[in-house]
Amino acid sequence: MTSDTSPPTGSPPSAPASETSPRPPGGATPQAGRRRGARPTPLPEGLQAVFAAYQRGIALPSESLDADTVRVYASRVRQYLAWLAIALADGTAEGDPLTDPDASDRAARGYRTHLQTVLKRKPATINAHLTAVDDFYRRRGLGPAAAERAEIPPAAPRPLDEGDQLALLREADRAPLRDKAIAFTAFYAGTRISETTRLDTSDVRTSAGNGNLIVRAGKNGRYREIPLHPKLRAVLEEWLRERADWKGADASPALFLNRRGGRLSARSAYTVLRAIAAAANLPIGRDGVFTPRVLRHTAGAIMTRQGTDIVVVAELLGHTVETARRYSLPTHHDRQKAIERLTVDE
Repeated sequence: MTSDTSPPTGSPPSAPASETSPRPPGGATPQAGRRRGARPTPLPEGLQAVFAAYQRGIALPSESLDADTVRVYASRVRQYLAWLAIALADGTAEGDPLTDPDASDRAARGYRTHLQTVLKRKPATINAHLTAVDDFYRRRGLGPAAAERAEIPPAAPRPLDEGDQLALLREADRAPLRDKAIAFTAFYAGTRISETTRLDTSDVRTSAGNGNLIVRAGKNGRYREIPLHPKLRAVLEEWLRERADWKGADASPALFLNRRGGRLSARSAYTVLRAIAAAANLPIGRDGVFTPRVLRHTAGAIMTRQGTDIVVVAELLGHTVETARRYSLPTHHDRQKAIERLTVDE
């Protein structure tokens, strides 16, 4: 079930399939969606050099952008430029949006409307495209375009339902001890995967009847101490005894080791959790019930729905209070149940 080499954590920030390219110059009809390997959106000759310069700029090593970010930004800017060519030809856009800040602002707002009303993109997709357009204009020295972001309705994080929780914890209980300890830490302490793999053995503090798990540098460098759930405490104590016999145990302070004796990576920790989720028959990925954050979100949702003060939830999970409040929002399941409870006299 375990592996210390794994695919990247979570789904890469690839352009969603819903991001259909705008109608290219010449009247060709775009495909319903862009796929990896699909031909890029065509650009008129006058904009090809503009796009090529942008693409070279974001790919420079000094920019420190990963390959997926470069690919996604390039794709979205290409789509914007293809739309811009059409908009300038039919009068939807005016002036010179490539050099005039006022014209670029108007063009970006026009593109936002196009994404919203013609391509019917979701708010998050619209905002992702506008972020790439902002990056394009910053690099041209015009600054970010003045186009308001689409309002995204707040949504509750998606936790595991009770049946999936039991299935996953049951499979975790059957997993090798290290992997079980990783899953229990994510669920019973609500730690992020990166926080889990950065833990050292000295961060597990136990005393008679209780104990704490210390996260020394969480998101934004936040320090926090999490009381140990009795089940997590028992598993960690058992794992620490077994860990002493692992390769590298004396040389590495890491709580979770890989098979070579070094610190387990976040990628490999996610592979461990994915294997446990797969054994529990949970759908995996962006559209499935199991994602890298689902155990943390489940912990937050359980605490909130059991009446734990939101300030306490925020402190335990390393959230801001505003972020922690999302756990009190209704889920899709809550809304569905509310509709199903409606009665009609017949």
